[in-house]
Amino acid sequence: MQTPLQITFRNLAPSEAIEAKIRERAEKLDTFYERIIGCHVTVEAPHRHHHQGKLFQVGIDLVLPGAELVVNRAPHDHHAHEDVFVAIHDAFDSARRQLQDHARRQRADTKVHAEPPHGRVSKLFPDHGFITTPDEREIYFHRQSLLGTAFEELAIGTAVRFVEEQGHEGPQASTVRLADGES
Repeated sequence: MQTPLQITFRNLAPSEAIEAKIRERAEKLDTFYERIIGCHVTVEAPHRHHHQGKLFQVGIDLVLPGAELVVNRAPHDHHAHEDVFVAIHDAFDSARRQLQDHARRQRADTKVHAEPPHGRVSKLFPDHGFITTPDEREIYFHRQSLLGTAFEELAIGTAVRFVEEQGHEGPQASTVRLADGES
């Protein structure tokens, strides 16, 4: 962290044990994202007129280059927050998850779904055909593998997308659809 950790206590006296736990957990956040600029943690007890069921609220404000992450674990979220250390644990776990998500977005490490294989119909026979892929592989398909259009409507050169699997005699398309824009 580039700036010192800030800890604020509201409606409760500062505690060395609580501060130590917060510092320990804040240091661990640096292992998930090294570029944290600052961190402000607020520990709040309910107003003094609550006599039973005191639920602690822990807020964490993380400042990052070009972003700010805010974690606010409200007391109504979980009755285990009657223990301030459980509330701290939950808040820092949430902060860790947000930091990891932020780091993935920064690395452009989000899940991208692969585009299904594609090619053009290169050969047609009465009950089957072949698709040639851009890398010049030939994929067999049966007329029953065609979805959304009649086999008789296919022509040499028709662009298609397919699901490839290994057949008895080599690669084959288990489902074949016209590529977008084809009719």
